[in-house]
Amino acid sequence: MKITRTSLAVATALSTALFTALSVSTIAVAEESSTDTKKDIERITVTGDFRSRGIEDVAASVSVLSAHDLNNRAAAHIESALMMAPNVNLASGASRASFIQIRGIGERSQFVDPINPSVGLVIDGINYSGLGAAGTLFDIGQVEVFRGPQSTRFGADAMAGMVYLQSEEATYAPSGQVETMWANYNSYAAGVAFGNRVTNNLAVRGSLYSNVSDGFMENIHLNRKDTQDIDELTLRLNAVWDVSDDWVLQLTYHRFDIDNGYDAFSLDRTRETLSDTPGRDTLDSHAGRIAATYTGATGYELQLFASYLQADSEYSFDEDWAFEGIRPGWEYNSFDAYFRERDQLELESRLLSAAPISLFGVQTDWLVGAYFQQRDQDLTREYTYLDAPFASTYDTERTAAYAELQQTLTERLRLTYGLRWERYSNQYLDSRGIAAAPSDSALGGRASLEYSLAPMQQAYASLTRGFKGGGVNGEALGRVEDRNLEDHREFLESRATFAPEYLTSAEIGYKAFLPDYNLRVHLNAFYSWRDDMQVNAYVERSAVFVTYLDNASDGKNYGVEAQFDYLPSDSMRVFLNLGLLATEFNDLVLQDGTNLAGRDQAHAPSYQVNLGTELLLREGLTLRLEMDARDKFYYSNSHDEQSESYQLFHARLNYQWQNWEFSLWARNLFDKDYTTRGFYFGNDPRKEYTPENYVQYGEPRRVGITARYRF
Repeated sequence: MKITRTSLAVATALSTALFTALSVSTIAVAEESSTDTKKDIERITVTGDFRSRGIEDVAASVSVLSAHDLNNRAAAHIESALMMAPNVNLASGASRASFIQIRGIGERSQFVDPINPSVGLVIDGINYSGLGAAGTLFDIGQVEVFRGPQSTRFGADAMAGMVYLQSEEATYAPSGQVETMWANYNSYAAGVAFGNRVTNNLAVRGSLYSNVSDGFMENIHLNRKDTQDIDELTLRLNAVWDVSDDWVLQLTYHRFDIDNGYDAFSLDRTRETLSDTPGRDTLDSHAGRIAATYTGATGYELQLFASYLQADSEYSFDEDWAFEGIRPGWEYNSFDAYFRERDQLELESRLLSAAPISLFGVQTDWLVGAYFQQRDQDLTREYTYLDAPFASTYDTERTAAYAELQQTLTERLRLTYGLRWERYSNQYLDSRGIAAAPSDSALGGRASLEYSLAPMQQAYASLTRGFKGGGVNGEALGRVEDRNLEDHREFLESRATFAPEYLTSAEIGYKAFLPDYNLRVHLNAFYSWRDDMQVNAYVERSAVFVTYLDNASDGKNYGVEAQFDYLPSDSMRVFLNLGLLATEFNDLVLQDGTNLAGRDQAHAPSYQVNLGTELLLREGLTLRLEMDARDKFYYSNSHDEQSESYQLFHARLNYQWQNWEFSLWARNLFDKDYTTRGFYFGNDPRKEYTPENYVQYGEPRRVGITARYRF
């Protein structure tokens, strides 16, 4: 696909309006008296990379969503916040939009077989990739969205990008907040966070948050409005222990108790469902992490990390979306449930230079590291038409080594380059006797050239290569004995395993933090090549439908992104996040012979816009107005159904009084219907199972009141 005239028109209009506002306001700022008191724009520090640094010094595309912006959207979960980042989309198919796509790349669902995430999720240094339900946001200090390959830093879970959540830090001064919220759809939330010193060398911070809601669907068969309910409890504890002058320990514990309903799809394609056995979407997890830093050496800093995650989840649903008797003699009645257990151990060690060294006469900072992960995943599937529950185990072991150099070539020119080698070894076994043990290695890296135009301004060019591991198509292997699929035996057996996928991306950009003008700007353009793309495919015959992952030939993804944040005066803020994206399959042949060469990839809208302003109406009273816009996109690679383009408007009236903050807010102010997931098949016996496009709707109009006390 080419970037369309519509998307270019939208981008041009928004950019013209913004630049006009910037130009006028900048002139006004320049003409102001130097004695005027101005509210300064804050400098943002990125913490998720190897070294913390100002966002304008990171030679990559990063969006940082501050606690201020998260609170002003009343965002309880990342699904409500990530629309603020350019070229980021989400797919539902559960109670939350748990699957993330960055620049058109990312998974959209998971059923029988394990998946390898293209976009990772890390919370306080703990890897939650594939567990999007854990993305709750109370007492999160900032959300960092790294776009493009991040395999050098994060490995195989970040081929297309990484979402990195960082809790508010534990400090030695007392601080905290108490929050309560009420909203329509019988929604309530309450949270408390508190931090302080325990001793002269130990500080802790903890937060507890509960969020409940009836959800946005009505089951008219059961006469219930809570079959898609939200019931989420989050506990986070963080501590900093200055053990000695040379050693610092950071301790983390997480507890997630997510017990949400799942009843999202309607045969009538409305917000009214007919299911007789609604499902659940749950996560019950414990996780802990220890990070130790040694600074006693002259030339280096030693960092040691160890984390453990244990997570149980249920993903279940009424497969027929109906009740028995909806059309006598036609209907079937079935329920499908997936119970997963995940145990994950991660160990990592890293050495970083404490001061530059001279390498070939060039001042050079360096780092080297080693990484190990053991991830064991057990599945039990209970399905109406199985003679007995299906069970599988999938144990993955990953080892990696990485290194990076950063060289100051001149006073203004800096070169950074690094490599990561990673090997995976998988062991798969299921209750049908299917066994497989694929293993392989992959090599990724990044190189960037940065030129300092002025203090806190730089132009950069980068080349990055990311990867994700291959795996096993256990479901396809297990179905080759099916009498309806016997003639597909050779084909399915040839798809028993699939290979790693690679993503190579070239990018140029400009970044600036201009405190004198209260302006932050980031512009970039990228072009990416996908090799051995892992795509969903299927075999269908005589009512037997088998999905599997296959390596398509290749594809390309390219576009531009722009981010502006501007404070023209003490009483106004303007911000814009814009993404333009074009994606294309070079060659993808479906089972029915259709070749998708030249077609857009799924869940890849050609434009995304987040535009807003904050206005100080009077002392303590502010108004925030915001718009999210998104172009249409294909729901899947296996059919041609698309979403509709849409615009969502949000508003928040905020009153600040001493340490208190009271807010009246609305998201999706005009109650626009928009969709986050779509399927195309026959499922309605009243229509003799004629194939139709079934969709899951996004959040309707939400209106609420929040009270917060900070100390």
